[in-house]
Amino acid sequence: METRAHHVLIGAFTIGAFLLALAFVLWMSKSGVDKRYADYDIVFSEAVTGLSVGGLVQYNGIKVGEVRELHLATDDPRKVIARVRLDANAPVRQDTRAKLALQGVTGLAFIQLSGGAPSSPPLLPTRERPVPVIPSEESALSKLLASGSDIVVTANDLLLRMSEMLSAENVDRVSATLEHLDQLSGALADQRGDIGTAVHQLAEATAAMKKTLATIDTMANSTNALVRDDARKLIQTADAALASVNKMAESAGLLVEDNRAAIGAFSNQGLRQIGPTVLELRETLRSLKQLSDKLGASDSLLLGRDQPKEFQQK
Repeated sequence: METRAHHVLIGAFTIGAFLLALAFVLWMSKSGVDKRYADYDIVFSEAVTGLSVGGLVQYNGIKVGEVRELHLATDDPRKVIARVRLDANAPVRQDTRAKLALQGVTGLAFIQLSGGAPSSPPLLPTRERPVPVIPSEESALSKLLASGSDIVVTANDLLLRMSEMLSAENVDRVSATLEHLDQLSGALADQRGDIGTAVHQLAEATAAMKKTLATIDTMANSTNALVRDDARKLIQTADAALASVNKMAESAGLLVEDNRAAIGAFSNQGLRQIGPTVLELRETLRSLKQLSDKLGASDSLLLGRDQPKEFQQK
C-alpha cells in the first residue's frame, strides 16, 4: 500500500509540474504575442461593404495587420466598429486616419491607414479606453456608392441624347453635309490654279504694304526729329529772350535804386515849380491870343483892305 501511495504522489507531482510548465509557456507565448501586436478599434460611419474578418489593414500601401472583429456600435447602429490587430512597430499616431479602399478588381475592401506626422504623439491605450480608437474618414468607395444612382441617371440621360442625335433625320443631314463638302472640295480642286494666283497676288500686296508702312514709319521718324529740333530751338530762343528781358528789368531796377534820391528830390521840388510855370505859360498864351485877335481886327489897315475910293466928278 505504501509503495502504491508513493507512486500516486509522484504521478500527481509530475502532472502538476507539467501543468505549471505548460501554463508558464502559454503565458510567455501570450506575452510575446502581446508584445508583437497591438489592438485598435476603428469606427466607421458608413457601410463597410466588402470588408470581412481577416481583411487586410495597410499603412500607406504596406500590410501591417488584419481585421479581427466586425460589429455594430451598441449606442448607434449606424456606426460599424472594426477591431484590428496591427504590428506593434506600426507608426500609429494620434493624427492617423483610416478609410476603406478596394483591392484591385476583386471588389474586396480593406482598411487603408494614412497620416501620422513625426511630430504627432503615438496613439496609446488609456484607462478610459484600453483599446485605442483610430478615427475614420469618408472613403472614395462610399462616395462612389452614394453617387451610384446619380451616375446611372446621368448615363441614361447621355444615352438618350445620343439616341436623339443619331436619329434618321440627323443622319440624313450629316450625309447631305458630307456630300456638300465633297462638292466644295471638288470645286476648290478645279480652281486651284486661280487660288494659287490669288495667293501669290496677296503675298505681293502684303510685301508692298510692308514697304509702304516702312516708308511711313521713316517719314514719321523724320517728322518727329524735325519737330523736336525746331521746338528745342524755339524754346532756346524764348529762354534767351526771357533772359534779356530779365536782365533789362534788373538794370531798370538798379537804375531806379541808384537814382532814387534824385527822383525823390524832383518829386518834392520839381513838381512844385512846374505848377507856377504852367500858370505863367497859360497867361503868355492868353496874351498871345489877344494880340492875335487885335491883329486880326486891324488887318485891313496893315494889308490895305477896304481903302477909300477916289472921288470922280460927274
